[in-house]
Amino acid sequence: QVQLVESGGGLVQAGGSLRLSCAASGSIFSISTLGWYRQAPGKQREVVASITSGGNTDYADSAKGRFTISRDNAKNTVYLQMNSLKPEDTAVYYCRFFLSLVGEYWGQGTQVTVSS
Repeated sequence: QVQLVESGGGLVQAGGSLRLSCAASGSIFSISTLGWYRQAPGKQREVVASITSGGNTDYADSAKGRFTISRDNAKNTVYLQMNSLKPEDTAVYYCRFFLSLVGEYWGQGTQVTVSS
């Protein structure tokens, strides 16, 4: 069982920054693939960024150049640094843990609201 707890969401003006954190339980964090997803009202959940156990990253086009995903295996934590935020970034952000041996787990989500 893996538990994920997100934090760092909030209200920010357009152009501002936020750093999301997702802390995970368990000893298999370092070999997992981690991702950040978001879901805006009335829309489907979409991937924002992901990072493999080897540190390879991938970003949605909407996040490229503005968001950075990183991980600290010593702290069992994955981060999403979000800069130059736009109103369209407003959503609930979720972190996802995936390891083929155990499946996937999701956090409870953290609200990000960007005002214009």
